[in-house]
Amino acid sequence: MLFFHQLGGELAKLFARKRTYIGFAAFMALEILILLIFQIPKVQRGWQRTIERAGYGFDSYFSGTTLAFQMVIWTAFILGGLYIALVSGDIVAKEVEEGTMRMTLCRPVSRVRLLLLKYCTCVIYTMSLVLFIGTSALAVATLKEGVGGFFAIQPLAGVFQMYDTGEGVLRYLFAMPFLGLSMLSVASLGFMLSCCNMKPAAATICTLSYFLADMIFRGIPYFEDIKAWFITTHTEAWYHMLRTPIPVEKMVQDYAYLAGINATLVIVGVVIFQSRDFKS
Repeated sequence: MLFFHQLGGELAKLFARKRTYIGFAAFMALEILILLIFQIPKVQRGWQRTIERAGYGFDSYFSGTTLAFQMVIWTAFILGGLYIALVSGDIVAKEVEEGTMRMTLCRPVSRVRLLLLKYCTCVIYTMSLVLFIGTSALAVATLKEGVGGFFAIQPLAGVFQMYDTGEGVLRYLFAMPFLGLSMLSVASLGFMLSCCNMKPAAATICTLSYFLADMIFRGIPYFEDIKAWFITTHTEAWYHMLRTPIPVEKMVQDYAYLAGINATLVIVGVVIFQSRDFKS
């Protein structure tokens, strides 16, 4: 119970900062903007050609679920990664910079326990932000376009599926927690760098730089044979929830890989933090 009480204190500290809410506000504004752009006739005609070429009716599949999915796939990892990196890069380094970490370490709590609390805070923030992105996108798009079939298309990931209304909404909603699990890799790297002797801004920038570089290298055709080496190859595992049938074995492999990466990053961060001297 004491652990959860301390975790509540860390969450209260995190959500007391105004910058914590930037990601939520930015995504809400972006979703409304994307929805408005989707109302442009030229944009809708492009969608109509794509859907009708697949042999389906435009009115049936140009729905809230279809638009919500498009909002998520083009914004969640890049923009969501920015705000997750911002929070995870701040989580330890900010307190060190402000001097409050020395006061915290004066209390009878181990450094490992303290870091575990802060990492759990990063996990909760990451899942909260991703679930907010998914549900708010679905709510806003459904209010405008209503319910209908789900046209799940993401050419870069090889996703091209059609679902009826009920199954489409369930597939979409069940995919969001797995997207959150994928985004934990960003939080884990940001947390590790935050444990190092660097400024919060540097930890955030380095986290974003790594994942952008990872995406660039993964996209180079000549690196196709070593594609599995890149983290972003495995973070796309959440797309499997939209395939028929769902490749359960492949999902387990991808998330086991990510879990190993996350655990390694956290352990390295803890070891680095344990070796630091805060007395001087």
